[in-house]
Amino acid sequence: MATPAKRFEDLLIARTGVSSELVARARERQRDGKSLPDALRELGALDGPAWARALAGAYDLPFMADLVAADVDIELLDRLPMQYARRNAVLPLRCDDDELVVAIADPRVLAPLDDLRVLYGRPVRAVVVPSDVLTNAINRAYDRASGSAAELMDDLDEERLDLIATELEEPRDLLEAGDEAPIIRLVNSLLFQAVKDRASDIHIEPFERTLTVRFRIDGILYDVISPPKRFQAVIISRVKIMAGLNIAEKRLPQDGRLRTKVAGRDIDVRVSVIPTAYGERVVLRLLDRSSTVLGLEELGLNGRNLSLVGRLVHQSHGIILVTGPTGSGKTTTLYAALSTINSSERNIITIEDPIEYQLDGVGQMQVNPKIDLTFANGLRSILRQDPDVIMVGEIRDSETAEIAIQAALTGHLVFSTLHTNDSASAVTRLVEMGTEPFLVSSSVIAVMAQRLVRRVCDACRRTVHPDQATLAEIGLLPSAIANRTIYAGGAGCDACKQTGYRGRTGIHELLVIDDDVRTLIMKSADAAAIRRAATLGGMLTLRQDGATKVLAGETTIEEVLRVTQDDLA
Repeated sequence: MATPAKRFEDLLIARTGVSSELVARARERQRDGKSLPDALRELGALDGPAWARALAGAYDLPFMADLVAADVDIELLDRLPMQYARRNAVLPLRCDDDELVVAIADPRVLAPLDDLRVLYGRPVRAVVVPSDVLTNAINRAYDRASGSAAELMDDLDEERLDLIATELEEPRDLLEAGDEAPIIRLVNSLLFQAVKDRASDIHIEPFERTLTVRFRIDGILYDVISPPKRFQAVIISRVKIMAGLNIAEKRLPQDGRLRTKVAGRDIDVRVSVIPTAYGERVVLRLLDRSSTVLGLEELGLNGRNLSLVGRLVHQSHGIILVTGPTGSGKTTTLYAALSTINSSERNIITIEDPIEYQLDGVGQMQVNPKIDLTFANGLRSILRQDPDVIMVGEIRDSETAEIAIQAALTGHLVFSTLHTNDSASAVTRLVEMGTEPFLVSSSVIAVMAQRLVRRVCDACRRTVHPDQATLAEIGLLPSAIANRTIYAGGAGCDACKQTGYRGRTGIHELLVIDDDVRTLIMKSADAAAIRRAATLGGMLTLRQDGATKVLAGETTIEEVLRVTQDDLA
């Protein structure tokens, strides 16, 4: 007689079309502790929705491929801790008549359904949902139920301003921390609201009579809340405790970091505190450790630039520089380049300040000036590790530049960044650092300048008809926009947090060092001469590349002019 497991296996084969051979191979992998669906997914035989649909059919239960916010009655979540919902993969959705409708990932696990029947005092009706969909829905639902930082302002009570510093080896998810003192909950709320709003930085700024908290979203600062001035000291002390800083020291700048979780996402936070006339000013830089590294095509590179970069990153030796101001996405571009060429055949080592993303298969070293581990000293050590590809976070001085050039000349591919306004200026900057022009011309193979422009929100974007003067400023003729739709920033909606923009993309200026440019470098020509030679050779300037993004409907003329205002068209 067939066992229940065997009967279910037969049903799985019948309902999903998975071959018995693949199921047998998956059973072999289960010896390593994997579940059957995980083993089948590894073999490429089954995805999450197909598995959930098969489970629903096997137990004669309804199946939902997706869950949206309207599906969940958040008032039901008051009784159910988030930890329990996550651990058992269950989410109460609504009450239909006298029944509680519950989303589940695995109907074979009955204990959580019994618990919910007792907890809510009514019969339970289960709906099967793919596990990854359910996990995301749980995070979103409890996020909505937790409220915002502005709502928590009402809970501030001067008699209850106690500070609690809890040291945890594994950071606690802030959405689960609902039982803390008001100030702690306020700081936690600011962190997870910043993550939810896609903010890169949180600014806590004291002034003479006010305290302001602002988020930087898509490169622009927005006011969020203004807590009462009397709470300034305890809010800043709470942040300093979380970052492991000295709360008694208020006269000197301090830098620290903390690690936390928000809705299941692992977040690294770099904290900078400086003294000002009206108290300590705090900036928190948020880095999502769970974010995936972008590919080259996702950076905004297209056409000629994309094909050239694709060829350049596969060179065997030379220096490739990425330039631009702080916050222009230089490090993200370098990570994308490294992930493109990352393979078991290459030894890739980086030295960074700080390490922003973990790259599998890549050795990453963190700069530490306290022990004299500078870019230059770290680069010397890397060269003794037999690398094929090296990434130097930034060339800051002549010593680092010299070692990087020598590495490139001895058969290594070197990636690095510089702070210059355009690509041509990067070449002259290296010469100004004291590097001989002939060394620069023979080692640098390309320089890419970049900026980030905000994408127009697709949900609320507006069509505009720019006048001739505006078009001329961005370098477009009226004939160029014939049969094209040009957009302005949106009117503002919930999708873009009332900003009119959502997300960012890059605009690029790629200078390839060809023979003409190499000759000019040897003659110590200025940046303007190098730029003219490069544009004659087909290089698109930042503003010209921005114009192509405007014509494609990705961004606006105002955005391109804003980020290229210091550059020549």
